[in-house]
Amino acid sequence: MTKSVFIAEKPSVARAFGAALKYNFSNKDGYMESEEAIVTWCVGHLVTMSYPEVYDEKMAKWSLNTIPFIPSQFKYEIIPQSAKQFNIVKGLLNREDVDKIYICTDSGREGEYIYRLVDQEAHVTGKIKKRVWIDSQTEEEILRGIREAKDDSEYDNIGAAAYLRAKEDYLMGINFSRALTLRYGYSIRQFLGLDKCVVAVGRVMTCVLGIVVDREREIRNFVKTPFYRVIGDFSVDDKVISAEWRVTEKSKYNGSFDLYSEKGFKEEKGAKALIESLGQLPVNAKLTKMEKKKETKNAPLLYNLAELQNDCSKFFKIDPNQTLAIAQELYEKKLTTYPRTDARVLSTAIAKEIDKNIRGLTSYEPASIFAKAILQHESYKGIAKTRYVNDKAITDHYAIIPTGQGLSAISSLSPTAAKVYEIIVRRFLAVFYPAAQYSKIKLELAVDTSENFIETFFAGFKLLASKGYLHVMDYSFFKKDEKESDEKADNDAEDSAADEGLFEALSKLKKGDTLELKQASIKEGETTPPKRYNSGTLILTMENAGQFIEDEELRSQIKGSGIGTSATRAGILEKLVKNKYLELNKKTQIITPTQMGEMIYDTVYVSMKPMLNPSLTASWEKGLTQVEQGEISEDEYMKKLSDFITRRTNYVKENDMRSHMQQFFVNSAQYYKKVQKKKNTSKKK
Repeated sequence: MTKSVFIAEKPSVARAFGAALKYNFSNKDGYMESEEAIVTWCVGHLVTMSYPEVYDEKMAKWSLNTIPFIPSQFKYEIIPQSAKQFNIVKGLLNREDVDKIYICTDSGREGEYIYRLVDQEAHVTGKIKKRVWIDSQTEEEILRGIREAKDDSEYDNIGAAAYLRAKEDYLMGINFSRALTLRYGYSIRQFLGLDKCVVAVGRVMTCVLGIVVDREREIRNFVKTPFYRVIGDFSVDDKVISAEWRVTEKSKYNGSFDLYSEKGFKEEKGAKALIESLGQLPVNAKLTKMEKKKETKNAPLLYNLAELQNDCSKFFKIDPNQTLAIAQELYEKKLTTYPRTDARVLSTAIAKEIDKNIRGLTSYEPASIFAKAILQHESYKGIAKTRYVNDKAITDHYAIIPTGQGLSAISSLSPTAAKVYEIIVRRFLAVFYPAAQYSKIKLELAVDTSENFIETFFAGFKLLASKGYLHVMDYSFFKKDEKESDEKADNDAEDSAADEGLFEALSKLKKGDTLELKQASIKEGETTPPKRYNSGTLILTMENAGQFIEDEELRSQIKGSGIGTSATRAGILEKLVKNKYLELNKKTQIITPTQMGEMIYDTVYVSMKPMLNPSLTASWEKGLTQVEQGEISEDEYMKKLSDFITRRTNYVKENDMRSHMQQFFVNSAQYYKKVQKKKNTSKKK
């Protein structure tokens, strides 16, 4: 009797497949077996690319003479720590009584790569190979994935892109890191007083370093500019409202050089002169414009990994890698769907049976009431016609949503993981609720001055008329002040929140009414520098790399192919911190460059500047996507990659900029002297 082998990426996933198959499995060393099937697993990667010295022992010593290094055939080897499991898997895949292999590694580029490397090194031939592609680890989804498994050859393009991504990172890392270390490593080492220094360069890593250093230098070079606004207090019945002066065509200050912007003056004396021109207060003001309107705000799109990482950084102060680990745990405990996704929408297929997910959530106490209301009103039935369902916006997987299953595992979650599950559930249920409704009022109040000019004050007010989906978004972990600040941030900058009493009084006003300007005051402000990235906003920035690209055509070309992928971004950030190129404040999650990070940046800047450019990095990612989609061939991509690496490596070999670099190092060092001094003082103590 022949058997099928089911190979998963991890033991925990293998057990989920074993449970779904319901065969009478017995546990063996590194696998499970029944009369009908065998279930085994990798432990992440079992196979890796060989080091350059395996190709040629001369490559063991770093030398400019041995680069660029681009082998015509790449070599691979078993990871020593994983050799035992590899040999178990190899034996199972090649057993004579096995005729079919179900590939159950993670449904994505990296999962495909993990299996294909094993298959390649185990020399598996003469077997039927089926690819199981699933979105969650619930029993129904696993069985559906097995039932609908396609021949693995249908995933050849994804496999090709996976191999190319690995070759790209390998070749850039080896050639560029060796070239820059040999040329500039000694200078950096001497300047910082280090024992050794390797200049680590990576396709995505170096670009992200560039984004952070550029922002830090923007902040340093920013010059604060003060400005002065005039605020008027007006009587409305027994209440007082504030309105802001702005310049208009009939203003004395129309076209004046005294203005900083339409809302304020460069100097305080200009604001004082405006107040004096209004006359002896209080004075009358005429309501020249009264605008009432309704505004709707829909629930946000569902979570993809980048959005989840951003919110977890903001709410829980955890870094993207911690968020990914939690999202993976929720997936493996059947609570949520596949985490490494870029999509923020559902597929039409899942939309047809989404009531199953909602039904399961009726047993989830924090959101049970909302799930029951959705089912009662059957509001899930029209979801396919909304912006939350879009097959074209999905590549491998739809958004991260709760499965409605596995709720018994919630008690085993850490407090933070439980909160992450809550925000995923609430974001999901919110899309089945109506939009929030706001009532808005805009006022324009004109004051005639003694000099026959008209000065105008503007005010806007907003009242939440119907909470709609916002009912669902009352997170259990929010304290009252956090909730208020979150709601405040949600309001438009130009609209003040109004209570019902004030809104009622404002609603009675009509154009032509006279209001009393009781007093006017000067509010001093100053321009603010751009904010530093935190771990969440940096992940979002990597996802939306197009914002850095001025060329509109290129920006549209790389849309949806940011810097890195949902699966790799957290790891890239972690590596930059581990290399001491970036510093991550664990309490605030704010990211800043280190002195070494800035020096590496400058070294790359003078020798291979394109590596710092998000458009280059994103275009490489776009190329991988094109390989995945069969738009360009593996050979075409590899030729472009080889040319790029050869040109850039040779440029470093032929151009020695060490004397030039010293000035760059000195320039950035001034911002780190205090840090260095503190370290030295603590050593003396």
